[in-house]
Amino acid sequence: MTTIQQQPRILGPGINRVDGPLKVTGQARYANDFSLPGMAYAAVVRSTIASGRITRIDTTAAEKSAGVMRVITHENADHLAAAPATFIKNPQAPLQDDVIRYHGQYIGVVVADTQQNATAAARLVEVEYELHEALLDPHDPRAERIKDPWGEDTAWGDVRTALKRAPVMIDQTYTTSENTNNPLGLFTTLAAWDGDTLTLHDSNQWPNMVQMVVATMFGVPEDAVRVLTPFVGGGFGAGLRCWSHIPLAVMAARHVGRPVKLELTRPEMFTGLGHRTASFNWIKLGATRDGRLTAIEHESLTTLSMEGDEYEPCSSVSCSAYASPNVTTRDQQVKLNIPWTNFMRAPGDSQGNFALESAIDELAWEVGLDPLEIRLLNYAEVDPKTGRPWSSNALRQCLEIGAQRFGWSRRNPEIRSMREGHELIGYGVAGVSFFWYQQPCSAKVIFRADGSAYVRSAVTDIGTGTYTIMAQLAARLLGLDVEQVEMQLGDSEMPAGAAAGGSGLTAAVGSAVHDACGRLVQKFVDLAATDPFSPLADVGIENVEVSEGRLYRKGDPTRGESLARILAVHGLDELAADGSSTPNSPDELGMTPAGARGARFVEVRVDEDLGRVRLARIVTVNDGGRILNEKLARSQILGGTVGGIGMALFEDTVTDMDTGRIANATFGDYLVPVNADMPDVHIEFVGEPDAFNPIGVKGVGEIGLVGVAAAVANAIFHATGKRIRSLPITMDMLMD
Repeated sequence: MTTIQQQPRILGPGINRVDGPLKVTGQARYANDFSLPGMAYAAVVRSTIASGRITRIDTTAAEKSAGVMRVITHENADHLAAAPATFIKNPQAPLQDDVIRYHGQYIGVVVADTQQNATAAARLVEVEYELHEALLDPHDPRAERIKDPWGEDTAWGDVRTALKRAPVMIDQTYTTSENTNNPLGLFTTLAAWDGDTLTLHDSNQWPNMVQMVVATMFGVPEDAVRVLTPFVGGGFGAGLRCWSHIPLAVMAARHVGRPVKLELTRPEMFTGLGHRTASFNWIKLGATRDGRLTAIEHESLTTLSMEGDEYEPCSSVSCSAYASPNVTTRDQQVKLNIPWTNFMRAPGDSQGNFALESAIDELAWEVGLDPLEIRLLNYAEVDPKTGRPWSSNALRQCLEIGAQRFGWSRRNPEIRSMREGHELIGYGVAGVSFFWYQQPCSAKVIFRADGSAYVRSAVTDIGTGTYTIMAQLAARLLGLDVEQVEMQLGDSEMPAGAAAGGSGLTAAVGSAVHDACGRLVQKFVDLAATDPFSPLADVGIENVEVSEGRLYRKGDPTRGESLARILAVHGLDELAADGSSTPNSPDELGMTPAGARGARFVEVRVDEDLGRVRLARIVTVNDGGRILNEKLARSQILGGTVGGIGMALFEDTVTDMDTGRIANATFGDYLVPVNADMPDVHIEFVGEPDAFNPIGVKGVGEIGLVGVAAAVANAIFHATGKRIRSLPITMDMLMD
């Protein structure tokens, strides 16, 4: 059987999304598109303080309001079990006590006959508080600090001595602001009980996780909870936890005895779904006079909600990005009275990369080296931590090809030397080494007598193209056209799926589909072996190939038969096989799994008088392993680039330090890039299939964002001579 590893680096053509027609015609149904007979609507009541206790909550006026069926607070809420942890901690069950931990915390839910009536009544709930002083400043000495929260701190060599002896040292602090995920689709849960069984239409990135958490909270078996998430209107990490509005909708439906829909508003999305943590990064680099690194010390501090356990090791990017004999990385968290911090596209790496790549750029200027050359000089041929070879690593190729495409050689190295009219022109570069992540996953593949197949897995497609690339993969492995393969995703009753996060879904579900297809072909070979008249009666799977819906002997397409005929001969309507995938062990393979790699080249134009930054063009070159669909991969890199521009120049979730309230929780106040802010973007893929999974892929969902902010900041320095070490970079920072 021809395996995927024998296929080219770019597996399939850049076909359009198989789910595209459903989306452009409005037939793709998201959670907020569903309605059920007798459905009621819910609206949440949120706290107006950041720390304290509820001393009185009066729901009388709300209960008398038009159309109201029920008002639920901590005084009459169901007792729910503690939320179980998955690979992350989930928010604890809502309305279980009177304690306020952050501004905007859910303290009640109103159920009414219409959304308007529920929303109006929620405003009538009167609350009195015992106000406590909120901890909002990450540098407040009273705030609890957690050292090495995940056991990921690293150290090798003797950093202290190496820094003392280094002829050149960079010692700087870099900060990044809080950002909010802000998917376009408002997160919605529609909960419907039928006796002791529950169906949820929900916006999330991991149906099986929501199933497990809700079942535990409400004390029902997991198989009594069905979570349906076939389409999600964007996620960016926002859907990787079972947020409090989900059990609130479930509780409300149980109270009123009818289906209940709870759709968050945009301001509620800011406080109810988490946000990218703020980060403070202290970096010291030691180097020789010719720019070779002798020491890296990276320490980070990130903000954390009072109950959270966000995994955001910003310093870990410095362990493997470049070769150094002496490395120390340390991460700390500080607990504050803020809404949950949460994964946001490229968590940890996006903040840490900005710090490291800015510091590397500063080192280049200090020793008089070209910023591109210093990165090539310190390229890590092997994993610096273990000395093992990489499963694949085309960072050098990304940098070299990116420089060619960008025209880096035309750069005048002198600061403020390139201009056009009132605009100063700057070139900036950043390298990218992304983390590797993969979860276990399952899938089922079924071939039918009409020559078609369908593939099932509980994973969901958050807009990245999972429907399409899995259909392409299954089609290639079964020798079918893509149109003959139907993908079924986003249902917790399907084979257990991995999270659509960490850029690991393609490897996880793709490897499971690969396994299922291989097992299915084996079943067909076994069936043929029982038929003495079959031209495949005496052949093993290692000696067959699949093409155009037929099995045939390797090298001789005339000696074979169609899959449909094999079914017909044995009186079968269909044949199915289950597949699974688990991450490979680095110890067993003797190599280090390498996540995606990349390089960013940016040209900025800075108005000398106004400080306005205009991005003229970006070249982004990426090593994503095998690319299953180049068109969709390009789309992911482009989307990530937009996010990187937002992080660099626009996005900043602002907290009022007196009240703890998020002060810009609308799209009118929270700035994101729009079409007019986008420059020309050239996207390219390099590298080879990765050795760490059977389909050779790395994830590209997040890599496009990482490195953009650093490249922008480095370009601004080249243009203006002003080194900006905090994000976002705003006009006032650049005005004289």
